[in-house]
Amino acid sequence: MLLTPHFNLSATTGFIDPFRAVNYLDGTTHFTWEFVSVQGGACLASNGVRIETRPLADIQGDKRDMVIVSSSWTPEQYTSIALRSALWRWAGLGATLGGLDTGAFVLARAGLLEGRRATVHYEHMDAFGEMFPECTLSEELYVFDGARITCAGGSASVDFALHIIRATLGDALANATARYLFHQSVRPAGTLQNANPTDPLGNTAPGTVRRAIALMEQHLETPIPIAEVCQHIGTSHRQLNRLFATYVRKTPALYYRDIRLDRARGLVTQTEMTMAQVALASGFASQVHFSRAYRERFGLPPRRDRIEGRVPFAFRAWPMHRTGR
Repeated sequence: MLLTPHFNLSATTGFIDPFRAVNYLDGTTHFTWEFVSVQGGACLASNGVRIETRPLADIQGDKRDMVIVSSSWTPEQYTSIALRSALWRWAGLGATLGGLDTGAFVLARAGLLEGRRATVHYEHMDAFGEMFPECTLSEELYVFDGARITCAGGSASVDFALHIIRATLGDALANATARYLFHQSVRPAGTLQNANPTDPLGNTAPGTVRRAIALMEQHLETPIPIAEVCQHIGTSHRQLNRLFATYVRKTPALYYRDIRLDRARGLVTQTEMTMAQVALASGFASQVHFSRAYRERFGLPPRRDRIEGRVPFAFRAWPMHRTGR
């Protein structure tokens, strides 16, 4: 497990724990693992917990069956020459290379995902797609593409590990491991990150609102008029305004603008795209209008956010996508 600073602890331990459990249940050490970072020593997770790691230099010449990069915020800052060289060396020795959360950024920056399918956490998909067009980006929870495997992180890391156990040791032990961890429903390959149209704790918004939002999300780069949204979903402008006021607490136009700005913020903080490119990719023809709207929504201009927004999420003074207004 190759950790970068501010890695996601939950995704990392969620991935490792099924291997611990299957060893215990079968009374055999089928899997061993170790935590490694470029510098070694205590590696800080995004929630403030530290994990002790070995220096990469100590083990980069050793043969490994699997090398998983666990990264989260600003992965592009941690793609050092030493790390890229080690990954290429392991690839040449036949190791399976994988990424958790944003680990695919590290693999792609090293040139190890060209012509491959991969996934990252949905929050970082726009940035990944812009930066690595040579890789086919998937919205699935996890992707197995030969000797390259990736997972969006979160609780999907458990599913990811269970499928590796299943492929290695068979159904019986994989199912026993899932039951032991109270992971009662393992999501199959091909499951999308946001496949369920309702919110996890229930969604009271009517179908008209959900269809309008889905249509807006499909047209972020080239926005369509609200009148056209109404026409597509078969409702009047007045009715849509009333429904959005009740269930979203915003007008359709303001909601549409805000989700385009949310996309813009991901590109501002996670890529090196120019502000003009970010504005166009988020549906703003005027950079002046874009900067004004951005500051109104997030409380600071995009150029300043490019610097301050790269502080790891858990240590920021305000959430990434909301200011509370």
